[in-house]
Amino acid sequence: MSPMILPFDTHGNEKQKDCCRAWQDDNITDIYYGGAKGGAKSFTGVNLIFGDALTYPDTRYFIARKKLNDLRKFTLPTISKVFQSWGLKQDKYAKFNGQDNFFECYNKSKILLLEAAYMPSDPLYERFGSMEFTRGWIEEAGEFEIAAKNNLAAAIGRWKNDQYKLVRKLLQTGNPSKNYTYRDYYIPFENGTLKPHQRFIQAFIQDNKMIDKGYIEQLQQSLSKHEKLRLLEGNWRYDDDPATLIDYDKILDCFTNTHVPAGEKKITCDIARLGGDKIVIIEWHGFRGKVKHYSKQTLDVTGSLIEDSRYRMGIGGSDVLVDEDGMGGGIVDFLKFKGFVNNSSAVPSPQGPIDSNGKPVKENFDNLKSQCYFRLAERINKNGLYLECETEEVKQWIIEELEQVKQKALDSDMKKGVVPKDKVKELLGRSPDFADTIMMREWFELKPKPGFRAAIYT
Repeated sequence: MSPMILPFDTHGNEKQKDCCRAWQDDNITDIYYGGAKGGAKSFTGVNLIFGDALTYPDTRYFIARKKLNDLRKFTLPTISKVFQSWGLKQDKYAKFNGQDNFFECYNKSKILLLEAAYMPSDPLYERFGSMEFTRGWIEEAGEFEIAAKNNLAAAIGRWKNDQYKLVRKLLQTGNPSKNYTYRDYYIPFENGTLKPHQRFIQAFIQDNKMIDKGYIEQLQQSLSKHEKLRLLEGNWRYDDDPATLIDYDKILDCFTNTHVPAGEKKITCDIARLGGDKIVIIEWHGFRGKVKHYSKQTLDVTGSLIEDSRYRMGIGGSDVLVDEDGMGGGIVDFLKFKGFVNNSSAVPSPQGPIDSNGKPVKENFDNLKSQCYFRLAERINKNGLYLECETEEVKQWIIEELEQVKQKALDSDMKKGVVPKDKVKELLGRSPDFADTIMMREWFELKPKPGFRAAIYT
């Protein structure tokens, strides 16, 4: 049988050509392609995945997206377009099994459509760990958690790669997002520090010579300012979520706000929970924080790390605040530090109003954590926070975590709150330990200061 020749006419789209070259380069195994709307991402992915499947008999591939229904609605039509561009009848060469969501090709190759949604019963996405594929493609990688991506990546290179001398390949496509794609691909691309096996290809709508007439004009008219920056201009540094509490540029300013004055010395600490991997300790002089982190340790070693900081700073145990959830409770009990309880009730602000009986009025938050995060957001937006980090990696972690500080929908009591930690963990693929440790500094500002209120006479 003569080999099948499948034409891929890019119509002058140089970014698609770059992606194809990376796909054929045996030194590259990890490709991110995209970065703006309308960049022919899906058309490229279908060409590469189905092209391989039809070329190499009995090989296996996946196309994954957070929601399976989105693959059926948006990717299946693109598959039909690609077969039309090849001049092939799709049903003859790749029959779709709608019940089990896979394509079986005429040469026994298979392409599986996978849903990669978060499941509480499988938070680490271990369901993908036992799968075996030749190569794979993640659609809309900006929607993915890092654990899902990592487990899917571990599943490729395991099915007849040696037989055909095929290097494992993971293609990811998507638009600018503040998940792992920003940290692991865009930032290293921008800094020139991508790993040798990685390739980042930023594709804009203007690169796509086959875009429908009027589409760009339609987007210009319908998208918000931040959506235009992100989806049309491929700007990775903007977030158009109206629930966001902290301005992105102000987060960046936290690392250069050297004007923030020194003040009272305090320590805040978040201790690794069961299954966690780090301890975060911040030494504060007013709202100038020196951020340190350590690998998970036993309670006695963790206590020694905090005590070392306390002695060096010359402060008392009452000036140390530890997240009391999980293992932090043991440290609080043992060393008599102050404990921070996230779900405890909001407290009155020392500067807040008092009622007719002269008692302070509690602020309208669902819990103490939300109260402190709202205060922190206001402080950062007013350039009132300065942070020193040990490494650039820690700085990026903090940026990512503070970007996820968002207001949740008002509850039935109309109390303000922030998006809960489990939702943030889904987005980040980790616990926001750095942001939580920064937030805890506000607790000290809520403690009543020594002094007197004016007497109220009735």
